[in-house]
Amino acid sequence: MRDILPDLRARCADGVPFALATVVAVHGSAPRDPGAVMAVDAAGTVLGSVSGGCVEGDLYEVAREVLAGSGPRLVSYGISDDEAFGVGLTCGGTIEVLVRAYASEGERTELAALLDLIAADRPVAEATVLSGAAETGARLAVRPADAGPTTGTLGNEGLDAAVTDDARGLLAQGLTGIQRYGAHGQRRMQEVAVFVRTYAPPPRMLVFGAIDHAAATARIGSFLGYRVTVCDARPAFATRERFPTADEVVRAWPHTYLESTEVDARTVICVLTHDPKFDVPLLVAALSTPAAYIGVMGSRRTHHDRLARLRAAGVDEAHLERLASPVGLDLGARTPEETAVSIAAEIIQHRWGGTGRPLGDLTGAIHRDR
Repeated sequence: MRDILPDLRARCADGVPFALATVVAVHGSAPRDPGAVMAVDAAGTVLGSVSGGCVEGDLYEVAREVLAGSGPRLVSYGISDDEAFGVGLTCGGTIEVLVRAYASEGERTELAALLDLIAADRPVAEATVLSGAAETGARLAVRPADAGPTTGTLGNEGLDAAVTDDARGLLAQGLTGIQRYGAHGQRRMQEVAVFVRTYAPPPRMLVFGAIDHAAATARIGSFLGYRVTVCDARPAFATRERFPTADEVVRAWPHTYLESTEVDARTVICVLTHDPKFDVPLLVAALSTPAAYIGVMGSRRTHHDRLARLRAAGVDEAHLERLASPVGLDLGARTPEETAVSIAAEIIQHRWGGTGRPLGDLTGAIHRDR
């Protein structure tokens, strides 16, 4: 949704009807995760993608029919590898896609309120009925309990209450998926399928050390969807001009800043200073956080010296094993930009559990189970 967010908001503001196709389930190998969207407006303009091109042509026709008034539709695309010339996924997986229209002013106004929250990085979940004993396409927008009321309805108070409770739990974990209920929200029943899509604020990337490698890493971090902060204690180096793509540039001692800012289990930390007076106190602080990834630049000699200093500072071996050092995958990188790609590749590997090996050397599904 975020990749076409400005376009969707513009169409809502301008009163342009459109249909929105959303991937709600993925089985096996498929190019996009649940939550991927494609929009088709009244002029026939296509925004976004749900499969990287495999099924968009057919889905375009479905969206046009839904926009013309045929009602919401849940469609499925799947094809085996030896039948890859039909309409389906050449990778052999299956995706289920919900297509619904935002044709009326009321529908667009309701969606616009959700899009405004997403644009403002406010946590929100959208629950949509897929099938069963409730109206397909019915929507409920759910915010954290202390952030505001729910809006919309799935058809009755019992179902709304059960979905609201579960959606808040999924939102807290940053998870998206299908939940099933009885017609009035009863647990352990299968009468109603509800897709819950959560929109949490972007994960953070904290880059320490205002060097050329940091500028390249900040650029690729922004490209990957992170909210990027660059921090350095040196005012001459920590400038907006040097880091135009960063969301914020902070002038402070790295460990002092890290101890004062929010770090969660989605945060990635890139320590590119390779200076002991910065690195050691910073890494002591970093290793006490739940950060998903802590990468540290430096040669192998620097790495071994750094480990000795950290042990002397009281850091135990279990914590030291969390360090990705020297930072990055072995790509043969030379330039700051190539090094940034190496760092980004390792972050992605840590996130999804990849091997880091060439896909041509492996067998089995390319896209791992979600």
